[in-house]
Amino acid sequence: MSLDDFWPTLGVEEEYLLVDPETRAAAACPPDEFFKTCKAALGDHVTPEFLQCQIEIATPICRNLKDVREHLTHMRGTLSRIAQDFDLRLMAASTHPFTSWREQNPTKAERYNKMDQDLQGAIRRMLICGTHVHVGILDPCARIDVMNQMRYFLPHMLALTTSSPFWEGDLMGMQSYRLSVFDGMPRTGIPEAMTSIGEYERLVGTLVGAGVIEDASKLWWDIRPSVRFPTLEARICDMCTRMEDTLAVVAMYQCLTRMFVQLKERNIKWRIYPALLIAENRWIAQRFGVQGELIDFGKGECVPFKQLNEELIKFLMQHAQALGCEAELLHTRTIVERGSSASRQVEVYEGEIKKGATKELALKSVVDHLIKDTLYDI
Repeated sequence: MSLDDFWPTLGVEEEYLLVDPETRAAAACPPDEFFKTCKAALGDHVTPEFLQCQIEIATPICRNLKDVREHLTHMRGTLSRIAQDFDLRLMAASTHPFTSWREQNPTKAERYNKMDQDLQGAIRRMLICGTHVHVGILDPCARIDVMNQMRYFLPHMLALTTSSPFWEGDLMGMQSYRLSVFDGMPRTGIPEAMTSIGEYERLVGTLVGAGVIEDASKLWWDIRPSVRFPTLEARICDMCTRMEDTLAVVAMYQCLTRMFVQLKERNIKWRIYPALLIAENRWIAQRFGVQGELIDFGKGECVPFKQLNEELIKFLMQHAQALGCEAELLHTRTIVERGSSASRQVEVYEGEIKKGATKELALKSVVDHLIKDTLYDI
């Protein structure tokens, strides 16, 4: 594996919620014309999700962070303007502060009908949104090699993106409740390390041959080789409320990929840790986000996330300079200092409660904050 195998392209998928500006609840039945108008404006880069209150965008293939920024700016802005035309609002967060999944309607499509039949209650609770990041790696073997090493840093990426502290009107005591919901689905979480692309293909072949999945797209791991593109797809991230936070994590992911490829050229690789240990860091990141610690497995002890992030910036900066994304990588420091979306949501909520607001009004203030922050960088 060499840098020739590292195809320095990017792609980002973001999932948003549609909100009623009067009630601040998720919009259970957006007008049919809303999605048709979005489709006319953005083409195949916008798609429905399982629930009608959700909408997803996917950037075209991007050469660098500048391209990603331009596309996300255009797409967020376009969807927001169309939403307002239909008396809706666009909100970027992984959970809605108070809307229950029981109040939502599934999208009417054969694909989603089949998913409902197969997954039943597990998928009906999916009132959650995430951010998926693709980095191009041409060699399938290299994709598996990078995936094995990248698993270590998935909790770091999660911590920076946490945006789901509420569920159905309650503070859940964690920064990313989204993962608790998503882990109710099969084939999720941190994948085990694999020795080769052959092992991965045999694993997928066993499940397909048994008739339990149609293809590898039904592996909903936190990271996976893309079925549609020659990319490695990170799926662990919450939905970033601010676009700059999305770009920061994209920069980190791209830099880490380049680092692993370059290490391979020198016949070195990052130590491969068991999924059990990485899953423990995943839980700590889910619970505390950037305000907590993670286990440094090299030291065998918990280290404040702020310190770990500074170490990451230090050894990734040479790759950020080569890729032209220094500013975006440094923005991870800003996230740590001011908090992720989850911590800011809690601050808004607790601030309103201290001022004497009812729980209902405080939660609506969180929604207002999220709607505003969704377009903060646009």
